[in-house]
Amino acid sequence: MKKVIAAIDGLKYSESTTAYAVQLAKQMNAHLVGVLLEDFTYHSYKIYEMIGDDGVSEARREFLENKDRQTRKQATDRFEEACRDAGLGHSIHLDKSIALQELLHESIYADLLIIDRNETFAPFQEKIPTRFVRDLLSEVQCPVLVIPEEYEPIEKILLLYDGEPSSVYAIRTFSYLFPAFTSLDTEVLTVKGMKDSMHVPDNKLMKELMKRHYPDATYTVLKGAPETEIINYLSDQDKNVLIVLGAYSRGMISRWFKESMADVLMTELDMPMFITHR
Repeated sequence: MKKVIAAIDGLKYSESTTAYAVQLAKQMNAHLVGVLLEDFTYHSYKIYEMIGDDGVSEARREFLENKDRQTRKQATDRFEEACRDAGLGHSIHLDKSIALQELLHESIYADLLIIDRNETFAPFQEKIPTRFVRDLLSEVQCPVLVIPEEYEPIEKILLLYDGEPSSVYAIRTFSYLFPAFTSLDTEVLTVKGMKDSMHVPDNKLMKELMKRHYPDATYTVLKGAPETEIINYLSDQDKNVLIVLGAYSRGMISRWFKESMADVLMTELDMPMFITHR
């Protein structure tokens, strides 16, 4: 039995995270853990809301703190109810230290982590990908499914393959975690330079591997800039596509100068993405 963890912000509850986590955990025959990250530095209220006529009001602070506790308790109850309704084995972890550190530690002991791409674990919104998600992806110790704000059943699998070991590793890892998805429409997408051949990189070896994991997969080779071609291609899809890619495998200094493909896709596409790095 596999272990799936779902990152939940109890102050900004994501119905999509719960829906994806419950449905996928059922398909994987997995135990689902709701990681409720109750970072002690994070509150829903603003500092000025604690100030009364005589300065900081202890009574007002306690009122606001209690309101946050109730909101987090409601989030826990909603997650547990969804798991019970699905007949799914589950646990709750109430992690109360720094959210990013807690989630990275949890990822050491998980087969898959599911998180909403909008998560900040802060009272404000950020552009996608958020700093929290980017920092998480760069250091996480297990594969991650980054999901959109709205849940839709997965209808097609798109495997991004560029001939690099990281992309093969991601495809292989995905197949191990989701054997039930081998029945879905599956496509291998490669983007090459304008002067390159139309053959899939390491054509014979790659197709030999794919026959053992996705024997009915189709292959598409495009030419041009990967960021542009992949986005244009996926924008025309009429199914809810799950994208599989290897990402965040470069060093930190390299990431300062070049965005990860995952960053670009998260910004431009409203699709779930399975991301892993070696």
